[in-house]
Order: sequence, then C-alpha cells, then structure tokens
Amino acid sequence: MTTNDENILIAAIKNGDTKAYAQLVDRYKDLVYTLALRMLKHREEAEEVAQDTFIKVFKSLDKFQGDSKFSTWIYRVAYNTCLDTIKKNKKHLNNVAIDEFTFNKLDTIDNALDNIIKEEKSDLIKKCINKLPEDSSAILTLFYFEELSLDEISKIINIEANTVKVKLFRARKKLAVILEQYFQPKTA
Repeated sequence: MTTNDENILIAAIKNGDTKAYAQLVDRYKDLVYTLALRMLKHREEAEEVAQDTFIKVFKSLDKFQGDSKFSTWIYRVAYNTCLDTIKKNKKHLNNVAIDEFTFNKLDTIDNALDNIIKEEKSDLIKKCINKLPEDSSAILTLFYFEELSLDEISKIINIEANTVKVKLFRARKKLAVILEQYFQPKTA
C-alpha cells in the first residue's frame, strides 16, 4: 500500500541516507505533533513524544511491512508512544458526564460540528477537544482533522473498526456536552 516514492525513501533511509530520514521527518512531523498534542495536551510532552516517535520509526523501519499506508504506520507508532507517556505519567482522564445527553442533540451537534470546522470557529472546537480525555481527543482529531477512515484509525490504535466507531460516537457525545456549554446563553 505504500507509494513508490515512500518505498524509495524507506530504502534510502535503510541504506543510511540521513537526508532521506530528514525528508521523512519533515513530511510527517506536523501530523505526529498534532496527534501528540491532542492526546497529551502539553506542548513540551508532545514535542518529546514526536521526537521519540521518529526515533522509534527509524529504529523499527525494518518492521514496516507495507501492508498499510506508511502514514498509518507512523500514526500508530505515535499513538502508542503517547499511550506509553500517559501511562508513565499516570495522568487522570478528564471525564465528561454524558448522562443528560439526548440523541436528538447528537444530530444537531454533528451538523454544527461540520459547519464549525469549515468556518473560523475551528479554534473553539480544538479548545473543546483538548478538554476531552486523551483517547477521545485523538480519535476526533484523526477522524475530523486528519480525515482518516475508521479502518485507518483502527490500524493506528490497534482496535477493531467497529470499536473505533463506538469510541467516535462516545467522543462526539462528550464533545457535544462541552460544546453545548459554549452555545447556551449565560444567565445572570
């Protein structure tokens, strides 16, 4: 599934071409950093995880078999590195209560989400996503901002596509609760 260009790049890196490795880092650094930042919610940690990801990619390049897109493989390495960091730091998830949520609101929020992402309000969405637990913010980022399919996300985080679909649904419900707080009129 890798492109010919990626195969050439991978072969050059395996042969010790440092310029090819720099090209690989340059090509994927923003994607890896964005995912790490969404999951860890701290710039310094995200930068550290991004660096660790590329070190792991370099060291385990021989393990890449080409049965998925190269970017998917790199995302998976980044995702797992983030999880390792979260476990190491023993962070507590930010839980959002979803009991009061109704299914009618989900359609409204989905439509609002599509409009917000396309308009200047995407910063608000990103801010709200940052308030979600790491796994929820990662799935929403991969699905909406990186526009990956459920199958691609399932390969990255190593769970079934149907489980990704359920996690995406739950993440949207949690996001809806947070978004609703922003859109409700404030009473004095």
